[in-house]
Amino acid sequence: MFDRVLIANRGEIAVRIIRTLRRLGIGSVAVHTPSDAGARHVLEADIAVQVPKYLDIEAIVGAARDAGAQAVHPGYGFLAENGAFARRCAEAGLVFVGPPAAAIDAMGDKIRAKATVSAAGVPVVPGGAEPGDALETWRDFPALIKPSAGGGGKGMVLVWSAAELAGAIESARRTALAAFGDGTLLIERYVENPRHIEIQVLADAHGGVVHLGERECSLQRRHQKIIEEAPSPFVSPETRARMGAAAVEAARAVGYVGAGTVEFIVDGTTGAYHFMEMNTRLQVEHPVTELVTGLDLVELQVRVAAGEPLPFGQRDVRLDGHAVEARVYAEDPARGFLPSGGRVLALREPDSPAVHTGGSGAGGHEPGATGSGAGGAESGRGRAPVVRVDSGLVEGGVVGSEFDPMLSKVVAWAPDREAALRALDRALARTAVLGVVTNVPFLRALAAHPAVVAGELDTGLVERVLPELLPDAGVPDEVVAAAGLTFHALPQGTDPWEVTDGWRLGERAWTTWRLESRDGVHAVQVRGLPEESAEVLINDEKVTGNLRIGGADLVVTLGGRTEHYLYAQRGDTLWLGRGGGSWAFTRHLIGDPGDRPGAATAGDGVVRSPMPGTVLIVKAQPGERVSKGQPLVIVEAMKMEHTVTAPRDGVVAELPAQAGQPVDMDGVLAVVSSEEA
Repeated sequence: MFDRVLIANRGEIAVRIIRTLRRLGIGSVAVHTPSDAGARHVLEADIAVQVPKYLDIEAIVGAARDAGAQAVHPGYGFLAENGAFARRCAEAGLVFVGPPAAAIDAMGDKIRAKATVSAAGVPVVPGGAEPGDALETWRDFPALIKPSAGGGGKGMVLVWSAAELAGAIESARRTALAAFGDGTLLIERYVENPRHIEIQVLADAHGGVVHLGERECSLQRRHQKIIEEAPSPFVSPETRARMGAAAVEAARAVGYVGAGTVEFIVDGTTGAYHFMEMNTRLQVEHPVTELVTGLDLVELQVRVAAGEPLPFGQRDVRLDGHAVEARVYAEDPARGFLPSGGRVLALREPDSPAVHTGGSGAGGHEPGATGSGAGGAESGRGRAPVVRVDSGLVEGGVVGSEFDPMLSKVVAWAPDREAALRALDRALARTAVLGVVTNVPFLRALAAHPAVVAGELDTGLVERVLPELLPDAGVPDEVVAAAGLTFHALPQGTDPWEVTDGWRLGERAWTTWRLESRDGVHAVQVRGLPEESAEVLINDEKVTGNLRIGGADLVVTLGGRTEHYLYAQRGDTLWLGRGGGSWAFTRHLIGDPGDRPGAATAGDGVVRSPMPGTVLIVKAQPGERVSKGQPLVIVEAMKMEHTVTAPRDGVVAELPAQAGQPVDMDGVLAVVSSEEA
């Protein structure tokens, strides 16, 4: 077994790997870029080494050798599916905790992968691929364009007609080049009513190959998974056996070793399944498999890489209960799911006392810890729901636009699916990230949607029901009132005349708080001392209220109803979190010119960036006449593109945006003046 392993990754997966290594008594080495020096994985590792970037193969190999590591675990993303990296590790005398480079190459190229598994008898989706096929002449719609070299849904574009094809190919190729360094594309017939179901496989270097059942990954948006579960509510034991056998054959076809996932697209009407791709690495959603099998997949990866055989066979694998995972992203559902960012001012994450974050199984059982094989979860688990959180967040950390927007994963296990969904909802309600807008309220709405509860899933469901899942417009009155009470209670200065107790001869005076949020300016009047008893007037309704402050926690009572909030203050801005949601309020002073970021509307012709990121392409020129809706600038953040359009007909009067230039959220990209002006 290894003494020390370097983790060539960051964020929640690096933290999760560190915890298994620690349990196994193996030293951990983290790498980080200069901007990530204070990240959680750096703080938790035994050794941390700075590298120029996470994709710098030579720097990472050098860090491993200098730190005395014998092996490198790539996690997922970055270099995890890079055959050249696996070969370079071998050349340097380092064990790559993953499959052989030849298997990575065979499955990393989707075109080659389809041909390989098809020859092994695994059904594939009909399609065409470059360079032999002319994608521009494809006429079987709807169709799905994919980068050949990539994964994770990046660059995938659904095309409904020939008129959309040229633009879709251009966009997919640009994303493929930026994300994977290879613009080769393939196109496939789009399966109607599709379900995305994947099979977890494990293989050792001694010929042992098993599967650990399936994961249902159909809840997606823009081809990115949102909520995953195991087992699938759609898959019968007979179908599981057939798909599992096909996945095992796909792995054998390339001489696979380690943990991998074979992804299938399944017709939700007929149940017919077709191979999509194989991910030659650990998956983001691996915790749901761990919780229903009682196995630690990272431990098994490390043991297999060290030359050990799998300690169990296919007949030993048992699935117990149900697990559901939700991905917490730094994105704003109210603004079209654009990436968000900022400093984490306060953080609360749920965690069952029976399970450690990152790698433990349910009920206190450490999956794989005893080496007794699969299915060991039953004996130590008990039947109470269990919550697990895999997270890379830390208070004070900065969420920027350099990396993928996923922050953490909240996972719940229970004896049955209905109980698991309830446990997930409760866990999400106990999640609060202040300073960064997240998708947690959206996740709660999605998990509670009737179609999801009924298990009637397909990859288009989220898009169809999206309006039902978005948060209601406006901030709830009780949250605005809580913000007003909090501002009223916080110190406003050292001058006694600045104390907001409203004291005067006679009855106390009202203090008016004007609070600016994303939804506008709210007026709250408060009279009295919130710590004792105060009156709160909002929207002509007067209630009695008080609050207690303990650290970062607020307990607010309004009109006899008590709510618990997490709060944080930075400058004139107050953040409140409750039930998975968060709100930011800034003191709005009378006489403000109204030129705060975001104050401009389309009517004034100012075009602002909808997210922090980098200007990718500028499609207009100063002095150019443009029409309303015409693309002006493409902004990229966290490997996502967003096209910013002209707010009206007119002339481009100013164009400060330049390709390659970083831009803040609400930063000015262009100004479109009217023809008359």
